[in-house]
Formats: sequence, structure tokens, C-alpha cells
Amino acid sequence: MYAVFQNGGKQYQVTEGQTIQIEKLPTKIGEKITFNTIMIIVDTNNIQIGNPFIKNKTIEAETISHNKNKKIKIIKFKRRKHFRKTQGHRQWFTNIKIININNN
Repeated sequence: MYAVFQNGGKQYQVTEGQTIQIEKLPTKIGEKITFNTIMIIVDTNNIQIGNPFIKNKTIEAETISHNKNKKIKIIKFKRRKHFRKTQGHRQWFTNIKIININNN
């Protein structure tokens, strides 16, 4: 069984027990989270598709950690104008573990 849910403008395909990395959430480590923006639930014999979301279904997860991604470089350059600008960015993320997909 797997499900697709939306969080932070992105969609994630998850199964129970999976650990994923999502946009940073304001939660404490060990805190439980529920997602109710589920788009698809695929079980062995049936498929449920939302319009756009499935009502009365949730995904339960637990916060594992907060961290930053690897640094990316942003370089701006204009030829013949003697303009160069270099910048770096590290995006925050949250690791969560999917505990349960409620499909009742």
C-alpha cells in the first residue's frame, strides 16, 4: 500500500515505515504529525483518487530531525559589464517517518 500526499507545494509518494525529507515544519523532534491532503491511496485491490483530496483519510508521521541541505551556489554574471555576484544557500528540511496510512 502506498499513498501520495501534498505538503509545501510538493507531492510525496510514501509507504508505511518510510523515512522522507520534506520542507521544514515547525514541530519538535518526536512529535506526531497528521497530513490530510492525501491525493491517492493505492491498496492491493482498490485505488482511491481524490478530487483534489480524499476526505476522512490521514497519514500519521513522526518528526525525526531538522537539518540543512548541502550548499548550492548561485552565480550571477553579466558579460562585458564587470558584474559578478556569488551567493550560497542552504535550505532547511525536516526528516519524518511515516507511521500509519489510515485507510478505513
